[in-house]
Amino acid sequence: MNDWLARQAEALGVPGLTEAEARTLLELARVAAHESGDRRNAPLLCYLLGRAGGDVDALAETVRSTS
Repeated sequence: MNDWLARQAEALGVPGLTEAEARTLLELARVAAHESGDRRNAPLLCYLLGRAGGDVDALAETVRSTS
């Protein structure tokens, strides 16, 4: 995770992302943008994933299965 994102996580009082979590979230953002045909869905999906909480990989499987 880059320094800027690490500072934001610290300021928000949340744990930072691992490299694997970052890759998964970026892949899901790509899926959201391309599968939906509206790239604005990418950050909104990531927000929903954050609200859902839990394991990023498990959440990713849910998203992939409904795409």
